[in-house]
Amino acid sequence: MNRKTECSDSVIDDFAEKLKVCGHPVRLKLLCLIEKEKACVTELWQCLDQSQPVVSQHLAVLKNKGIVTSTVQGNKRIYSIDDPFVKEMIHSIGRV
Repeated sequence: MNRKTECSDSVIDDFAEKLKVCGHPVRLKLLCLIEKEKACVTELWQCLDQSQPVVSQHLAVLKNKGIVTSTVQGNKRIYSIDDPFVKEMIHSIGRV
C-alpha cells in the first residue's frame, strides 16, 4: 500500500531540527526557566548553576535557530520563547 505522509519532508525536517536543538538538557532547562519568567542571562546562569559563558553559548544556539528572541530593557537583555511549537512543548512539560 502506498500511503503519503501527512507532513512534507520539509516540515518534518524543520520539527526534527527544533527537537534536536531543544533536546540538550541545559537548553531545555533554559527554555523552562524562560517560559516560567522572562529572564536575563545573569538570572539564568545563577538559576542553573552554570557559568555565564556556557549559558550565553546555549542561548546563542537557541537564538540562531529562531527559538528565542531577546529585547533590551535598561541594561539587561531579556529572553523569551519566539517559536510557537517550542513554546507549546515547554508549556506541556510544565504541566507534567
